[in-house]
Amino acid sequence: MDKVKNAVNLVVSFSNKTLGIAEMEVRKLRHDPTELITRAVQPALWLLIFGEVFTRLNIISTGNLSYLSFITPGILAQSVLFIAIFYGIAVIWERDLGIIHKFLVSPTPRQALVLGKALSAGIRALSQVVIIYILAVLIGVGINWNPINLALVVVVAILASALFSTFSLIIACLVKTRERFMGIGQILTMPMFFASNAIYPISMMPRWLQIVAQVNPLTYAVDALRGLMITGGVSPYGVGYDLLVLFVVMIALVLIGAKLYPRVVI
Repeated sequence: MDKVKNAVNLVVSFSNKTLGIAEMEVRKLRHDPTELITRAVQPALWLLIFGEVFTRLNIISTGNLSYLSFITPGILAQSVLFIAIFYGIAVIWERDLGIIHKFLVSPTPRQALVLGKALSAGIRALSQVVIIYILAVLIGVGINWNPINLALVVVVAILASALFSTFSLIIACLVKTRERFMGIGQILTMPMFFASNAIYPISMMPRWLQIVAQVNPLTYAVDALRGLMITGGVSPYGVGYDLLVLFVVMIALVLIGAKLYPRVVI
């Protein structure tokens, strides 16, 4: 009985510390809410210009879906990726300000530190969900308003953002400087975006790129969002499988990030 009680106490303590880190990170938004507004510009450009133009050209076969409907979940996934992939630069700033040293000497487990930061990135991603849904309604995309689907879209956005922000943190722990981090982040984002099913079906890709797309976590985020968001949208891999892939990869990255986290100060 005591073992069970101790295990429960450990889980509660870990959860509280994780949520405490996440709350601290989210609190920063109150000091600079304009970040959420500026983040709306890029998805708006992709949907209103790129999406509209390619819909009129009608050169990409998307089955029963219009191209705008097909691309909308992909742009949401892209927005989540672009926000999260540069999240690691905050770790470098915290190191320069001495904040990380305080974290590392605290009793908070490294896993809770990394997972808390990942969850805060996921919460930031929710603003992109709202923005994309508003844009989708304005341009006439058929949205599935089933409450369960809406809830699962939130889950996918949080998981994907947590995954890519933790990946970003790992890069920050390895490169240690802002200049190198920004360079590597820029190199990674566009290949990950274009080597996914965000703006065209995987079936249109050459065989080697299809293989890359199938090991790209962004592909599974887009696949899940497309099946959940869009009326008539299909998830070839299955939403359950997509969620499993995102969750497993995120946990693996959190464990790696927790191992590497102290290295950022070396």
